Amino acid sequence: MNYNIAVIPGDGIGPEVVAETLKVLDKVGDKFNHKFNYTQVLAGGAAIDETGECLPSETVNICKNSDAVLLGAVGGPKWDALPGEQRPERALLGIRKALGLYANLRPAMVFDELADASPLKPEIIAGGLDIVVVRELTGGIYFGEKGHKDTPMGPAAYDVEEYSEGEVKRIAKVAFDMAMKRGKKVTSVDKANVLESSRLWRRVVAEVAADYPDVTLDNLYVDNASMQLVRNPKQFDVIVTSNMFGDILSDEASQITGSIGMLPSASLADGNFGMYEPVHGSAPDIAGTGQANPIATILSAAMMLRYTFGLMDEAASIENAVHKFLKNGYRTADLCGDAKESVTTIKAGDLIAAEI
Repeated sequence: MNYNIAVIPGDGIGPEVVAETLKVLDKVGDKFNHKFNYTQVLAGGAAIDETGECLPSETVNICKNSDAVLLGAVGGPKWDALPGEQRPERALLGIRKALGLYANLRPAMVFDELADASPLKPEIIAGGLDIVVVRELTGGIYFGEKGHKDTPMGPAAYDVEEYSEGEVKRIAKVAFDMAMKRGKKVTSVDKANVLESSRLWRRVVAEVAADYPDVTLDNLYVDNASMQLVRNPKQFDVIVTSNMFGDILSDEASQITGSIGMLPSASLADGNFGMYEPVHGSAPDIAGTGQANPIATILSAAMMLRYTFGLMDEAASIENAVHKFLKNGYRTADLCGDAKESVTTIKAGDLIAAEI
């Protein structure tokens, strides 16, 4: 079976972690008799340097005509002086909108072998941790009306938070469908005591919940949710929330695992199309040093095999290979402690591919 994947290596450590991921995917293809065809395209800082645009139209067109997109990371201080609309990070907002990627799935899990890396007390995460944050990705304050105006207090800037019933309904359905396959619990996070958009959010989520009688729905204000994530994270199964709140809470969830370099993500459209990327950023300070951890990107590829291609055994083979890598005591620089061996980015890719 042939699968066409648009590959955006991006900036910083992006090209390094993507290269190891393609190595692992090729091994999966060899074992299970699949052919993964890669088309590399530009976005972010690399695209600015090459074309003057952070998201060239050619990149969008190739992504639209592919079966899935694999992204490394974009951004870096090299481009920080550019105006907001021209910065590398705008490529992420642009491609999400262009591809209709409205549902961002961010698993936050504690690997048994890395439990001591969590900043939380052992008794808090004893028995493991497995949370999925479902973040609405193409609405809210990031995509709302923006502008500047004069006020009696001087020049002001504004960003509008806006959600339609349809936007909330479709992301809520994603969360409830996922909960049905997991622990049958959804926590909806909003700020309904203050924001009108959050009051609409809470009402629509409750309406969707009525179609899922087997799923328990809880509502939390975002400030309480952020506290509960560090106080008692095991109370959560699936968290569904808005674009901005999800951006913040998913990063917090990743940090309590102690291993942001281990966490993948998927951004999904209607149907099976998706873009897959690590939670971490471009980490330009370690680019080219061999210290980057490729596991988050490799696990993102496993999510791609599962959610877009429906290749369950193939996805499991990657996840099992990562577990074997860790169980054998190997660690990349970000995970070092009393490890058997600290390995480079390339060596980690080699070892994981060898376990497929």
